[in-house]
Amino acid sequence: MVMTTDVHVRDLRYFLTVAEELHFTRAAERLYVSQPALSKQIRALERQVGVSLFRRGTRGVSLTEAGEALLPHARRVLAAWTEGEAAVAEARTAQRSTLAVGMSTSPGRGGLLPAIRSRFTAAQPRASVRLRQVSWDDPTAGLADGSADVAFVWLPLPDAARYAWTVVAEEPRLVALPGTHPLATRAEIDFTELADEPFLALPAATGVLRDHWLALDARGGRPPRIGAEVASTEETYEALVAGLGVCLVAVGNAPLITLGGVVTRPVRGIGPSRYALAWRKEDAERPLVRAYVEACRRATDAR
Repeated sequence: MVMTTDVHVRDLRYFLTVAEELHFTRAAERLYVSQPALSKQIRALERQVGVSLFRRGTRGVSLTEAGEALLPHARRVLAAWTEGEAAVAEARTAQRSTLAVGMSTSPGRGGLLPAIRSRFTAAQPRASVRLRQVSWDDPTAGLADGSADVAFVWLPLPDAARYAWTVVAEEPRLVALPGTHPLATRAEIDFTELADEPFLALPAATGVLRDHWLALDARGGRPPRIGAEVASTEETYEALVAGLGVCLVAVGNAPLITLGGVVTRPVRGIGPSRYALAWRKEDAERPLVRAYVEACRRATDAR
């Protein structure tokens, strides 16, 4: 007997039910189909495999030798398919109940992340949160490519019309510079004194966010000098220590790079930075996204 490749799971289920009942009417009742439709489907299966699977007579229905041979294999296939369906359902449920939270640097800021998580868990006890660290090359922290459902980001965002956000922190921008820099002795620095300094810049792909951290709007149209591009906190620190340039940094992130040999100073003449939780606008009504956003707002208001 040569099996064809287009036998469906449904066909095997019909065959197995008739084999167990040895009665087409009872089998049809179990399958919630009509008896003529079941008989037609079994005939079609027999044509596909090229041999009769059942003997039909006045005394009832019985399996042929070919039917007996097929029976254990049909049981194994259907059992495996049932396991497969269960695995897919489990994966689908897990996907629906897991929220991916993107970030390029940890929010820190007085335990904000645990405060959000506790409120989110109280609202969605069956859901889980998966934190996803994203390179500085992606200013949306995974929102743009769909790898994150919500993300902690710095504003402004490229392609901002795609996203909504709630501001978590608005902080002054400091300048970070080597401790040996001539301006390091100053208590406060005017941005005009920094305009000709080489600056550390985010990757070019970050677009408007790169411009923000270079304070392009405060340069009066003069292009910045780029000393080096940096794509992580570690790279920033190493570039600062090496004297490749200075950079602007939010107050909340200053402790990440003032590890020795680097200092930060307040800057006059530039606006603050804004740190936000963002999400894609089309996801605004997703229950887990809404719950996390609400938890973030409550945690932020409680600070």
